Amino acid sequence: MWFGCGSVYFQKDTRKNHQNCYRFEVFNRKELEEIIVPFFRKNPLRFPSKRNDFEIFCELMGGIKRGEHLTESGLRNIFKLKQKMH
Repeated sequence: MWFGCGSVYFQKDTRKNHQNCYRFEVFNRKELEEIIVPFFRKNPLRFPSKRNDFEIFCELMGGIKRGEHLTESGLRNIFKLKQKMH
């Protein structure tokens, strides 16, 4: 694997106007913080919508790192941020 973490899988999509694709997923928080986020900080995404989603993702990661996900209000905030992502 190129990043040395995560996994790739094939996603078959039967929704209208969607196509099959490969997905890359990383679940390990440490790998996200130490490998994935620094990579995309150094190599910004090209499309504005993807860059915006990445910034929101980084906000979410920061909140989780601070333990905000452990409170009801923190979970509500995470949900609101997630709703802003494509």
